[in-house]
Amino acid sequence: MDEISHKIHKIAMLLCFDLRAQNQVLKKGVVDEQASSTSLKEQMKQREHSLRKVEQEMDSLSFRNQQLAKRVELLQEELATSQAKGQKRDSPSQQGLQQTQSVFDEDLQKKIQENERLHIQFYEADEQHRQQESQLKVQLEELERDREQHQAIVDGLTSKYMDTIERLQSAQARLEVKSQTLERESNECRVQTEECDYNSLNVPPHNKRHQLKARDVAGQALGFVQDIVVALLNFHSYTEQRVHIYPLDSSIEPISPLNQKFSQYLHENAAYVRPLEEGLVQLHQSITEDTVTVLETVGKLKGFADHFTSYTHFLQKILPYQLKSLEEECRAPLCTSSLISKNLELQSGMKRITSVFDKLHSYIILLALPSELYHPTGLTYSSAVFTQLAACLHSLHDAVKEMSKHYSQKAGLEQQLPTVTQKLCTTNECLLASLGMLTNSTDKIATFFSNNLDFFTSSTGYGPRGGVGALNPLQAESMLGNKKKASDYMQAIRKPRAESVPYREALLNRRVLTSSTESRQGLTQQVVASQEKIARLEQEKEHWLLETQLGRVRLEKESQRIQDLETQLSSALGGGGGSPASALSLGLGSPALTSLDDGELEERGVGDEESREQLIKTHYMARVGELTTQLQVSDSKAVNFHAECRALAKRLALAEKSRETLTEEVKLANQNITRLQDELATTKRSYKEQLSMMSDHLCSMNETLSKQREEIDILKLSSKVQSPLTPLPQ
Repeated sequence: MDEISHKIHKIAMLLCFDLRAQNQVLKKGVVDEQASSTSLKEQMKQREHSLRKVEQEMDSLSFRNQQLAKRVELLQEELATSQAKGQKRDSPSQQGLQQTQSVFDEDLQKKIQENERLHIQFYEADEQHRQQESQLKVQLEELERDREQHQAIVDGLTSKYMDTIERLQSAQARLEVKSQTLERESNECRVQTEECDYNSLNVPPHNKRHQLKARDVAGQALGFVQDIVVALLNFHSYTEQRVHIYPLDSSIEPISPLNQKFSQYLHENAAYVRPLEEGLVQLHQSITEDTVTVLETVGKLKGFADHFTSYTHFLQKILPYQLKSLEEECRAPLCTSSLISKNLELQSGMKRITSVFDKLHSYIILLALPSELYHPTGLTYSSAVFTQLAACLHSLHDAVKEMSKHYSQKAGLEQQLPTVTQKLCTTNECLLASLGMLTNSTDKIATFFSNNLDFFTSSTGYGPRGGVGALNPLQAESMLGNKKKASDYMQAIRKPRAESVPYREALLNRRVLTSSTESRQGLTQQVVASQEKIARLEQEKEHWLLETQLGRVRLEKESQRIQDLETQLSSALGGGGGSPASALSLGLGSPALTSLDDGELEERGVGDEESREQLIKTHYMARVGELTTQLQVSDSKAVNFHAECRALAKRLALAEKSRETLTEEVKLANQNITRLQDELATTKRSYKEQLSMMSDHLCSMNETLSKQREEIDILKLSSKVQSPLTPLPQ
């Protein structure tokens, strides 16, 4: 709990630092945005003021223009009347009128020029106003586009990180539940510690009978597992061989990339299967008469569980390739519907076997857990785990048996194909043999586990006297130490006492001792003589055995020689019409065949000895060759195992490095996700504020423009109403 609280405090400090840094950045961004919005407001006010001023000038100019137009009309009318009057009469005041007319013309010319200049200014102001309005519209459209783009980015980020957020929330909920569970367990442990009896500190006694039974059971399990390992190695190897033969023969044409990858994985099966046997061998060696065998003290079970985990992952890795390989066989040109159905059944069988191995892996991990995490109350669910493990072993036997039946039916159907080869038939037979061996082995281990289920689920007898709970590994170590001390003490106190015999009894027994000594010496001499006689008889026996063998060789040679002589005689006397018996009697009675002397017999004896030596030499040379072959095979296996161990060590180091790298990447990813979530929330909030400000600003501008238009319309109407009442200048 202290470690969890420390981690939580550390994470809170990191989040606080990140939030402070992001808060400073956000404050700076807010200040910049406020300054830019203030400057834009000032510019808008200035432009509104200039627009208002230009509109006022426009109104005054239009009003002045109307006045000038009316005045020009009046002057033209007066000019026309004055010209008409001048024609009728020539008065002395004509000169004054001409002067007045010239003054009016100059004034009119000036007014026309001023009116033209005002029109030009009005046009320029109107164009400037339109440009400003178009610029503002463009800026508004750009802001709308930016808003839409930012909204799309926000939506994309939201949808992208929603799964991550939900996963993190679920992980947080699980951690909270786990922390509550740990806190509850710590409280329970604290209560149990307070209520604990000092009698639980007593050292338990050693149960020798349980140890002998455990070692016997472990030895039997080791034998069954070795058979299963051999069957699995054969099954994977022959499966790899079948992949190279069917549906395409790799010696004729290349197989598909899928089957190449599948074959590559199957070639690595020994690296995952053999450690199962090695782990169980180490477990069996760790169970001795002088150890304590319970789930809390069997540390080697963790190694076997790790090896079983690796093999389960190997099965899960090759399962998709097995299924795809069977689908590829179904797509073969000569694959019938019955073969396709059998392939589908094999696919379901392989899935079932992989799932059963996965269940076995889970139960073995649960059994290995107490050796890593000690609990004072012990493993309360061990009986249920052993029961489920026995049921799972029976399920494995049923699944393997069913797959063996499907494989047998499939092999029978493949033998009926016209393109089947002898190589494929042989491989199928080997596969069926390995599956049969695997079926028998799984049946044996399932039956063995069921028969010994009472031993697995019963109490081991280890535990503190008068106490309640499981055996502590420290208590087991203390118990073994006490046992050794007790054994040493008993040996120390059991010293042999010196025997003492009364003197008179010793004198009486002296004669008996002397006679017995003499008789013992005589018996000793007889035994020595008997031993010498037995040795001599053994030598004679060996001699006569050799002579017997030599006599058999001589008999065979003489029989062969007699047959040769009979053949020669029959061939020599075949034209004379005599019988073979008479020819043989004549031949035996002839001086040519009775002239064998002692020298020839000695030469034959020497030849027999040479043949015997040659037989012995041939036997021992064959034995030496066989031992040399076995030595070479053992050396090659040792080199192969050494290379596999080195490769596994390198892979383990690389896996550790990759695990550390992935852990760091996960941490960085979590930090980035948190940072992006904060940035996303900040960006959403800022965009909402900006949009609300822009909306308010646009509403205020629309209201201002509508008010200005109303004022302009009112002024125009008032100017139109007042223009007829305006007096003309004198």
